[in-house]
Amino acid sequence: MSVHKKLMQARVKLQGIQLKKSGQNKFAGFSYFELGDFLPEIQSIFNEVGLCGVVSYATDYASLRIYDVEKPSDPIIITSPMAELVLKGTHPIQNMGAIQTYQRRYLWMTAMEIVEHDQLDATVGAQPAAPEAPKPAKKEPAKPPKQVEGKPGGWQMKIGLNDDGDADSWVAALTDMTSVTLEMANNATDVREIFKVNRAIYDNLKQVSEESYTQVMNMFRDAKNRFAEE
Repeated sequence: MSVHKKLMQARVKLQGIQLKKSGQNKFAGFSYFELGDFLPEIQSIFNEVGLCGVVSYATDYASLRIYDVEKPSDPIIITSPMAELVLKGTHPIQNMGAIQTYQRRYLWMTAMEIVEHDQLDATVGAQPAAPEAPKPAKKEPAKPPKQVEGKPGGWQMKIGLNDDGDADSWVAALTDMTSVTLEMANNATDVREIFKVNRAIYDNLKQVSEESYTQVMNMFRDAKNRFAEE
């Protein structure tokens, strides 16, 4: 049996298990899977079907290699663009641990086809249908740069592309990193500082995806409102 067929077996077995989401995004108001919600089940299934997953980290991307334990010479490789975050008041090793945890989460979710909510719908909300008007010609969306980063100091983010130059993965990584960073803010001043330090990244996001830029700006607005109510 090939490694691809074994992985497909593992995916089907995981779909038969009722997984529970323990993560809570208080800014956008939705639940999500944390690594511990599904990884123990995956490891058990991998052991049963004869697979082994190995995560590694490089400067530009993280990767998950899935091996057939009987024929480990030709693994399936899943990659995710690497992101860097400098959180205020934390040691660099804590920042690295947080990033690696999120990278592992997304790599395993991609490999096992674990489906979550649509973040855009959850944040922006459904809009009433309007009569369809003629649509202007769409201009080609901009590509994010190979590496873009905020100003040095507390709250600095660094987001890079993977080898495939996948803009969607870049946008998803930035959106999730923004949510994580805002959850760690202690006051409205921190919220403003997060945006100010990383404005260059968000300017790039606006060029790449207007919808995702609006989503992220809503996250900042909700964060400021939350502190205003306290």
